Amino acid sequence: MSRRVKVVTDSTADIPEPIRKELDIEMVPLKVHLEGETFLDGITLRPEEFYEKLAQANELSTTSQPSPNEFVEAYRKAAGEDKHDILSIHLSAALSGTYQSAVLAKSMLEDELKIDVFDGKKASYATGMMVVAAAEAAKAGKSLEECRKIAESFRREMRVYFMVDTLKYLQKGGRIGKASALLGSVLNIKPILMLDEDGEVAPDEKVRGKKKAMNRMYEKLQQYAGDEPVWVGLLHAQSEGETASISATLKEKLNISRLDVVELGPVIGTHAGPGTIGVAVMKESAIA
Repeated sequence: MSRRVKVVTDSTADIPEPIRKELDIEMVPLKVHLEGETFLDGITLRPEEFYEKLAQANELSTTSQPSPNEFVEAYRKAAGEDKHDILSIHLSAALSGTYQSAVLAKSMLEDELKIDVFDGKKASYATGMMVVAAAEAAKAGKSLEECRKIAESFRREMRVYFMVDTLKYLQKGGRIGKASALLGSVLNIKPILMLDEDGEVAPDEKVRGKKKAMNRMYEKLQQYAGDEPVWVGLLHAQSEGETASISATLKEKLNISRLDVVELGPVIGTHAGPGTIGVAVMKESAIA
């Protein structure tokens, strides 16, 4: 019989706390620095409070990754006395040094615990969905290798598109990646962005006006999913007013078996900015 698996992630997966607790997911927070204060992402600073502070701040917030020692502590806690196997799933290594911190922590514990550190090459709840799926499998008694295969299927098959209100936050935070070519674009051009196979922010298409851009995003998701049942993550930053209508449209256009609406946490919000809307879609049939 295989040993139990515990899943560890970081706060940028933006997994709602009730889901995290139900599935016993260990979360290591990143830090947000704003106006001389340091906060723990999602713990001492919640999204609604963060966006309020950001609106009043004279400077943009910055972020920093957890230290390897913080991961060591989390791994020991997750493994417990029974020394469970650990699958540690993180946001794209192209966007943060968090994955590298986790890899260093693994090397510090190689004689003590079996740890698999996985670069999800996604961000926010797109990472969160693969973490949740892996944790559900772990809870059902699947092995470390089986849980990793599930994460791999999400990394390979999931589609993630998003739009930002302004490219300013991605640029200032150094996360603009291959979308830098869009800087200086004509006013009212709304780029549809994606996370490419390298886990970098990349431009997918330029569309004039937000409504047309949203419609184009729906078309792309329909092309991917067809009539197949899909799990959808709708991600937003201070856009609650739009989520109901977007959810309704997604339900019309896709065969949704599961829909989670999630607000971007402070770290992802720092780099994407208020007004961001994103959709992550995974075919149920593609989950390993």
